[in-house]
This record gives sequence, C-alpha cells and structure tokens, in this order.
Amino acid sequence: MDDSILLAHGSGGKLSHELVEKRIVPLLANPALNKLDDSAVFEASGRLAFTTDSYVVNPIFFPGGDIGKLAVCGTVNDLAMNGASPLYLSLAAIIEEGFPLSDLDLIVQSIKKTAEEADVSIVTGDTKVVDRGKADRLFITTSGVGIIPHGVDISGANARAGDKVLLSGTIGDHGIAIMSQREGLKFSMTLKSDCAPLNKLVSQMLDVSLSIHCLRDPTRGGLATTLNELAHQSGVGIAIEEDKIPVREDVRAACELLGLDPIYVANEGKLVAIVDAADANKIVARMKKNIYGRDAAIIGEVSAEHQGKVTMKTRLGPSRIVDMLSGELLPRIC
Repeated sequence: MDDSILLAHGSGGKLSHELVEKRIVPLLANPALNKLDDSAVFEASGRLAFTTDSYVVNPIFFPGGDIGKLAVCGTVNDLAMNGASPLYLSLAAIIEEGFPLSDLDLIVQSIKKTAEEADVSIVTGDTKVVDRGKADRLFITTSGVGIIPHGVDISGANARAGDKVLLSGTIGDHGIAIMSQREGLKFSMTLKSDCAPLNKLVSQMLDVSLSIHCLRDPTRGGLATTLNELAHQSGVGIAIEEDKIPVREDVRAACELLGLDPIYVANEGKLVAIVDAADANKIVARMKKNIYGRDAAIIGEVSAEHQGKVTMKTRLGPSRIVDMLSGELLPRIC
C-alpha cells in the first residue's frame, strides 16, 4: 500500500480489505470483531445503556491524547454517567484522501491502549474515504453498550434538595490544551488534556454508596453548563463555592491571559456527581484513591430554592448567577 489513504481504500475492494484486516483488526482483535461479520453478536442480560457520539476534534493529536483516545473515553464516560459498566464499542471512521497511514496507525494504537484500560472491546466498525478537501483529515463515530448493575438509578433528573455536589478533579485542562495547541500559544507550563476513561472510578464510587443520584461529565460548555443542565432536569437550585472548585494554576493563568472563565472550559476526564449528603464524604474519600479522582472535592449543594438556576459564592464573598455558556467558546473541542 501507499503511505497515505487513497480513495480506493474506501471502495470495498482489495485495498479496503487490506486496510481493515492488516492495520485495524490485528490491534483491536477479539472474538466478535475477528469474524468481520456485518454485525457483532454478543450476550448480555439486565438493564442496558446505549450511547453514540461523533468526534471532530482539531487538532487530532494534542498534548495528553488524540482523536482515538478521545473517542473511546467519550463513549465509555457517557455510559458510566448512567452507572453502566461499558462492555462493547463500535468504531466508524471517515478518512480524507491523503491521510498518512502512519498517523492512522498511531490512532488505532491509541484506541487499543485506551480500550484496554477501560476493559472494553471494539466489536464492530466501518471505514469510509472521502475526496481530498471534503473532510478535515479524520472523523470518528463510536457507539457503546453497557450493563447497569442492580440497584443503580442515576439520572440528571434525580437531584434532591440537601444533596451535595462533587467534582472529581481540576477543570479546564482539556479545553486549554486544545486551544494552546491549535493557536500555537506557548506557555512556560506544560498544558495537557485530562482525557481519561472514568468507568472504573464510577464503579468504585458505587461500591461505596448507591446513593449517587446524578452523574455527568462536564465536556462542551464546561462545569457551568453541566450544572445548569442538572438543575433544569431536576427542577432544583444548585449553589457552588468558587474557592472549592479545583483549578490547576497553569490552567488558571492561561484562562486569565485569554480572558476565559475556567468553569466554561471543556473537560474530557472529569465528572460531576450529585449524591446524598450522608454519603458525600466517604464517596470523596474513595474517589481520591483513584488516579482520576485524587483532586476530588465537595463544591456545593442542592437547594429547593432558585429552581433551575445555579449560583456561585465568589472568592470575594457575594454570590452570582452562573448561566449556561452562550455561543461557542471553542469549536471542535471533541
């Protein structure tokens, strides 16, 4: 084969088969995928969670990850936010003619590594090739299936007055890493995406308590938009404290330089949890034992007042309304 993607790689003929069978399947091999049937066949019992998402991040390689890692993490995390244990993923790629095969190899290797960390299998997929200039290098779509354990009932509509609001770690890391890479911004600090699979963290939280009412990963729109979504879905008010929200100093400095508020900047490896107040401290203690939850903190609480709204007590003392993100802070963040 040539050293880059040709239109013939999407023809369904010999080059298509070589692309799939020599460059993709060997790395992602498992019994369901290896058959190369038109659909994957597997057994599952209990309540199922199913999700799908598309990834168009620019650039496709960034500090802390790439589009392949992002695609696996994003789908795994969407399942985990309903308390599901992810099992199987599909993977579809739209590739632009001329895309380097060496870059494709790196991305598939990243997908393999991330799927192994999350204990999920890629069991089916598809590739399409479009003309040069008709796409931006590579787009990926992943779908996932998971099992929800007995006794788990997690939904954005389940927050109750008196619940505590938990955050698994520092915010803004992904968005600032993407922006600095895309715009060629140079900082004295190393800015890296927080892109990570969170399903094992969620499982450990559920081992401690089933009184987890809401989970959400604050991706596009950041923490502020996510909390507004939860407040609206549950018909409650949410009050948070600025001093309790963990932000890395390098991210805070970059946000100040760029005129951004970290609570609106995207994340790809963090979660927000709304839990029963009686179990909040022990859940946080367990989260801190996981690499992806070591900066976990209680950042606020749920109230019956100000339904559908989020307020934040600022460092200076007064509280202010925290609205949803208006407009697009940074396009193609995931």
